[in-house]
Amino acid sequence: MKTTAFTNFHIELGARMVPFAGYNMPVEYFGINEEHATVREKVGVFDVSHMGEVWVKGPKAFDFVQYITSNDVAALFDGKVQYSCFPNGKGGIVDDLLVYRIDAETYLLVINAANIEKDWNWIVEQGKAFGFTPGKEIYNASDEICQLAIQGPLAMQVVQKITEETITDMEYYTFRKVNVAGIKNAILSTTGYTGAGGCEIYVANEDGEKLWKAIFEAGKEEGIRAIGLGARDTLRLEMGFCLYGNDINDTTSPIEAGLGWITKFTDEKNFIDKELLLKQKKEGVSRKLVGFEMIDRGIPRQHYDLCDAEGNVIGEVTSGTMSPMLKIGIGMGYVKPEFAKVGTEICLSVRGKLLKAKVAKLPFYKG
Repeated sequence: MKTTAFTNFHIELGARMVPFAGYNMPVEYFGINEEHATVREKVGVFDVSHMGEVWVKGPKAFDFVQYITSNDVAALFDGKVQYSCFPNGKGGIVDDLLVYRIDAETYLLVINAANIEKDWNWIVEQGKAFGFTPGKEIYNASDEICQLAIQGPLAMQVVQKITEETITDMEYYTFRKVNVAGIKNAILSTTGYTGAGGCEIYVANEDGEKLWKAIFEAGKEEGIRAIGLGARDTLRLEMGFCLYGNDINDTTSPIEAGLGWITKFTDEKNFIDKELLLKQKKEGVSRKLVGFEMIDRGIPRQHYDLCDAEGNVIGEVTSGTMSPMLKIGIGMGYVKPEFAKVGTEICLSVRGKLLKAKVAKLPFYKG
């Protein structure tokens, strides 16, 4: 099992460690609900070094990234980040990812931990048509980079203390190369998976210990805490963010998943599955991903059936939890289109009993 540059810190802090995507990762330190609230109200730090990083470089880099991702890379400028997905050629999704434009011929693709090998193989295969050589125009740097996500309303205040340049004026989904904690050219990105504000910082593995110590020293006054993967999941679900393997996968299309906003059909953009996805957009789909809140007491769990009032199955739960902030059961799932309108009453089937719920507007937590 792999470790990250921060594994020893997690163990020293008494984290409950679990295998995740081939890594030994902290799932919980002092209680998921309390960790969740720390991020919503103050500042928390996640080790997200298990995520994958792939570089795409050279004169064909733009054309390649434009072809393999669903969003319009032409909208990017140097220092801008974009959420996107890899269509799989069959109407499904290989993975969702972040695209960083370093310059016109250099892009960084940040991919999900569990999909690194699958994504890399996909990228290599698609790169053949562009004459790309693995290790040259496309390079898998996943094992060389560590990453911390500093999240919460006080996050940027903390990070500013150890950053030479002004970062508190950065817009959402942008990045800069900065000197942070004495580490030169770290990538500091105003992104995250919590909806609580903050940033993510990428450095080489050998600089990880220095970064960790500096951040926790800087954040003492703000009550900074280390946060595990358990709260990361409840935080993202409160925001209605998709999780690959739950809400999206190789069998779900971005149109079904409500990701039409990252699927751009412009005349200039030719990308994998363009015609198929455009047809879905125009003609409609047989299911839609929705968020729902429980009316009756109950906690939705993945794979529970969603039903109409008569008990007829209309879909399935993909993610669910008890919201730490709202104190009600919340979930996401695919339903037939006629049940997808906000406010529609549906039912959750739990051990043969129908519990009332209603389709909700995302995000669940408005702050």
